Amino acid sequence: MITEKLKEELDRLVATLPNQLDLQHKLETLVSVYPFNEFEYIISALLGADKLTFDEYIELRDGYISRNKFLYIFEISAPRGFGEAWAQGHLSELIPDMVCPSKKLDREYSGEYDFFLDAEIKIEVKASRAVDFDSAEPLYVKALASSSSKDFDMNFQQVKPGCCDVFIWLGVWRDRIRYWVLASKEVANNKYYSAGQHRGNAGEGQLHIRRDNMREFEKFEARSNDLLRAVREAYKRQQA
Repeated sequence: MITEKLKEELDRLVATLPNQLDLQHKLETLVSVYPFNEFEYIISALLGADKLTFDEYIELRDGYISRNKFLYIFEISAPRGFGEAWAQGHLSELIPDMVCPSKKLDREYSGEYDFFLDAEIKIEVKASRAVDFDSAEPLYVKALASSSSKDFDMNFQQVKPGCCDVFIWLGVWRDRIRYWVLASKEVANNKYYSAGQHRGNAGEGQLHIRRDNMREFEKFEARSNDLLRAVREAYKRQQA
């Protein structure tokens, strides 16, 4: 749960209240309506009882935000809003040299890849989020921290190795974003790549990155400030 650490810290403070049992009883019957919820009620009670100073509240708040700085990404429900609007916009900021393709830049372009670099490198972007595989809760509730030992399954779908030179994959945890940069042929030849995702869609497949195979992709991982070099290196491997 994303609130486990916060709940532990608040429970420790609640235990110091003289009316602890009364507060717990009220919490059992508390009606939560956004933005008024259990945590708002507990924090207000602690502030009112002088068991939590305003500075301590700010410290508590900053700690939570630091542990969940990418949690907002799990609140993006529409696939296009996540995969296209957020992921592509995020990469545009990290690699400003990449441009949106067009027929003016590539006469054969027909929407099959996302970015064009150095007037020759065709780049496709895929993104997925790490969530508790065994939970049926909403995405923002089952979002995993990068240190979590729970299982996840990031499914990179509609992958078409024949339509680009380089893939950039983004894996999002609630406290971290990881980037993998692969040459197209490295995807097509990967043992985890499964061709034929949809019947009749020739040349399209999918690949799953899970806890049990993620280490096998470490050689393709790049830091956010090193993505431009990683893309150019992947293109060299593609051409070799």
